[in-house]
Amino acid sequence: MKGPLFYSKILLFGEYGIIKDSKGLSIPYNFFKGALKWDNDNSEMAQKSNKSLKAYAEYLKVLEIKEEGLVSFDIEALEKDVADGMYFDSSIPQGYGIGSSGALVAAIYDRYATDKITVLENLTREKLLQLKKIFGKMESFFHGKSSGLDPLNSYLSLPILINSKDNIESTSIPSQNTEGKGAVFLLDSGMTGETAPMVQLFMENMKQEGFRNMIKNQFIKHTDACVEDFLNGNVKSLFGNLKQLSHVVFDNFKPMIPSKFHQLWQKGIETNDYYLKLCGSGGGGYILGFTQDLEKAKKALKGHNLEVVYNF
Repeated sequence: MKGPLFYSKILLFGEYGIIKDSKGLSIPYNFFKGALKWDNDNSEMAQKSNKSLKAYAEYLKVLEIKEEGLVSFDIEALEKDVADGMYFDSSIPQGYGIGSSGALVAAIYDRYATDKITVLENLTREKLLQLKKIFGKMESFFHGKSSGLDPLNSYLSLPILINSKDNIESTSIPSQNTEGKGAVFLLDSGMTGETAPMVQLFMENMKQEGFRNMIKNQFIKHTDACVEDFLNGNVKSLFGNLKQLSHVVFDNFKPMIPSKFHQLWQKGIETNDYYLKLCGSGGGGYILGFTQDLEKAKKALKGHNLEVVYNF
C-alpha cells in the first residue's frame, strides 16, 4: 500500500526576508520525495519515523483543541495506522533546507484532514492563506515557528509567489532553456543545519537597528528585485541583483554560512563565475548557486557536486 508522493521544495528567494515581508519564490523540486507507507519494514529508519509519527499524532490531537475551527483530523484512523507501523518513507535529506518536514505535513494533511481544501478546487487567495496558516501550525511541531510555506509547496506541487505575509499566489515560472548555459544549482555543504537556532539568531540580530535597516534597505530590496527578474525572465538584471544579494548575505549572515564555504562564496562574487546564496535557513544543508555559465562554475567549484535545478 502506498500513499501519493510529496516532493521537496526549494525557496529560490526570500529566506529570512519573508519573515519580514519581503517577496519570496518557492518551487517544487521533484528529485526528492516522500510518501506514507505501511509495509512491515523493520528498518531503523522506518521505526524511527513511526515513533516520530506517534508523537506527532499526539501533537495534532492537542492542536485540534487549541486551534478550534482551524483544522480537524481523523485522529482515530491516524492512530490506528501508526499502531500498524505506518512510517514516512522519504528520500528528502533532513536539515538540508529543502522541506523534509513540509512533505510529511502535506502527506498527513492530505490523508487525515477532514473537510480539507483540495488541490482541485479554485484556489483563491483566501484558501491559500488558510492552507498556509493550517500548515504553519502543523509544521511548528518540527521546528518551532513555521511559515507553512514548505508544506504548502509540497501539497500543491506548484511554484508559489509570496508577495507579502498576507498575499500569496500560485504562479508559473519561465520555461527552462535546456540548451542554455546558465543554471541554478545546489551545492552540498556535507553537513546538516538546524532551522530553529538559525531563526533564533536572526531574531536576535533583528533587535539591532543597524541590522534591521540592512534587512529593509538592502536584503529585501535585492530579494524583491531578484524575484521580479526571475519571473520576468530578465536574466541580465537578475545576475546584477544576485551579485548584490550574495554580497549582502556574505557580509551580514556569516554564521549561517558554513565556514568552509566562506572563501568559495567570496570567490564567486569576485570572479562573477557564480553567485551563492542561502537555501533555507543555512547553517549547513544545501547552498544555492546561480551561474550564467555552468561549465565555468563547475571548473571554479571543482571537487564539489553541483546538482542542477533549473536551466537558463
